[in-house]
Amino acid sequence: MLAELIQNLEQNPSDTLEIEERAIANPITWKQYETLLLKLEDNSSYRVTYLNGVLEIVSPSRRHEGVKKRIATLLEVYFEETDTEYFPLGSTTFRTQKRRGGTEPDESYCIGTEKAFPDLAIEVVFTSGEIDKLAVYKSLGVLEVWFWQNNQFSLYRLEGDAYTPISKSELLPDLDLTLLTECVRHPNPLFAVKLFRKHFREEFK
Repeated sequence: MLAELIQNLEQNPSDTLEIEERAIANPITWKQYETLLLKLEDNSSYRVTYLNGVLEIVSPSRRHEGVKKRIATLLEVYFEETDTEYFPLGSTTFRTQKRRGGTEPDESYCIGTEKAFPDLAIEVVFTSGEIDKLAVYKSLGVLEVWFWQNNQFSLYRLEGDAYTPISKSELLPDLDLTLLTECVRHPNPLFAVKLFRKHFREEFK
């Protein structure tokens, strides 16, 4: 079944900036999930998410990858300019067998100190999947999850056993979310980075 899923994705490659290829399999055992991860460990073309027996494989579009990189570049400017200790983990596979969940965020970071699981995970969403990503991140104990969808951010903070929507990041308190959004949207990436950096240098001068 898993081999067929991958073959399907490979036979139907996305030929536009927008379309992402997506495949779902259910039921999948934890052992099958880990076997698939081993099979794909040298292939960065896919994102794999698993929750309670449901497995989803996504082949991100070119536009998706461009947006995630822009967000990462801007956040790294924030870390540098605010002297915030950070550990970039990118799209590392995080999983917990005990809670039967695992995923590969678009970008992820530990803040302050390096940990087994990230404090912040970022998801760029162009097409909706069947797996509840917040449920997966809850199983991993990720403090904040940000979604970029419809050209804007939605932020969630883990409070007890549930995620609560927040208007401002508690992990990155000096972050102007409105400015970050404008810079991600800007058609000129170089100009956007310079504008973002200028804001912090004026703010903290």
